[in-house]
Amino acid sequence: MHTLFSFYQSIKSGFMYVYQLLWGDLITIPLPGGSGLGLSLLILLLIPAGIYFTVRTRFLPFRLFPDMLKTMAEKKNSSHKNSISGLQALIIATATRVGMGNLVGVVAAISAGGAGAVFWMWVTALLGSSTAFIEATLAQLYKEKDPLYDGYRGGPAYYIHHFFIKKKSKHRRSIIAVLFALSGLLCWCGISQVISNSVSSAFENAFQIPPLYTTVILVILAAVIVLRKNATVKVLDIMVPIMAGCYFLLTVFIIITNAGKLPAVFQQIFAEAFGLRQMAAGGFGAVLMNGIKRGLFSNEAGSGSAPCAAAAADIDHPVKEGLLQSLGVFIDTIVICTCSAMIMLLTPAALTQGQSGMDLLQSAMRYHMGDFGVIFIALILWLFSFSTFIGILFYARSNVAYVFGDNWLSQTLYKLLCLVMLFIGGLEAYTFVWDLGDIGIGLMTIFNMIVLIPMSGQAIKALKEYEKNKKT
Repeated sequence: MHTLFSFYQSIKSGFMYVYQLLWGDLITIPLPGGSGLGLSLLILLLIPAGIYFTVRTRFLPFRLFPDMLKTMAEKKNSSHKNSISGLQALIIATATRVGMGNLVGVVAAISAGGAGAVFWMWVTALLGSSTAFIEATLAQLYKEKDPLYDGYRGGPAYYIHHFFIKKKSKHRRSIIAVLFALSGLLCWCGISQVISNSVSSAFENAFQIPPLYTTVILVILAAVIVLRKNATVKVLDIMVPIMAGCYFLLTVFIIITNAGKLPAVFQQIFAEAFGLRQMAAGGFGAVLMNGIKRGLFSNEAGSGSAPCAAAAADIDHPVKEGLLQSLGVFIDTIVICTCSAMIMLLTPAALTQGQSGMDLLQSAMRYHMGDFGVIFIALILWLFSFSTFIGILFYARSNVAYVFGDNWLSQTLYKLLCLVMLFIGGLEAYTFVWDLGDIGIGLMTIFNMIVLIPMSGQAIKALKEYEKNKKT
């Protein structure tokens, strides 16, 4: 028993070392006031890459925003029964991007970094839009037929494979591609626990329902959906527009009823963003980094998760799916995260002082909407979290197939593992397993970025071809 415990502690220590390497401050830049600007490995990778892709695409998020909206209305390219349209791929990616991070995570970023964190969250999203375009376009360029689910599949594991293994072979795998796929499967297992724990906590606060009852119902509903062959997309087609639309409309109502406070709120955001007051007080680093980290965590651009959905789209040009996934980052961060920020910033600070997380958000909603606001947040969090779980299992399909081959056994076993994690997470918060989710997405980002920059020329070439065809 002692030997097993020592082995567990060694494994845990190893994972924590990797976690610190990925998310901890790799370098610290001294700032006036005695503070420092800590930069993690992932920030050092993603922010410069986002700037590089934005310049190379000639500021695509601004230039081609009308094309993004136009592409949403297009139908899928073929009449294949089980393929999905570009819009459906966007819905799946939005389901996984929009989650607890858009609610509690944004509130936490403002609590730690002040209102100025919102501005840097916006900047990060605009840079991330270009990164999302590159990885989604590459996923389309290297997609392949899916023999199990029909339609198409792909993602970073597949374009990484083609980068390292030039000759196509069913019996060879790229080590980096396998590591990416395994990192994704690790990440999505960890997220399963976070999802159920968040939902059970919110329902206990709002309705005093014991976590066991909430968790059992959540797992049963999830099992009914994910253990069927092709029910995932149909469910998300209904859930995602409803949940995002309701949350957006309620926030618009709150903004309109507090319209007189808006000038002061935006003045606070921009004043604190550039840290004139915070720089003097030694807190500019917190403002900047909380905004950047929240933006990166929320939109997931560069992590390689959304391309797993982008590759499945049956669309007539790879660039169009890239444009849609770029729009997905805008929807996630500029729209949904800003909604959460406004709920927080339009609430008197005295009412939320000393609170954090879900309690803080529910207190803000109680101020704006009374008890209905508390119930609404619990229900919308349930929808956000449930759709995230369904979406990540859609992502997992192609990664399970790449590592373990095309068979229903491995697909079903992974789904069952995630359902078990969903059940455990609803009853108990194991922070170590939560950290595994962060480690997984961090490793995914590292392996994805290894090839994203050298392969980006192919996506840029496709973009030039698309724009040339559009002119003619």
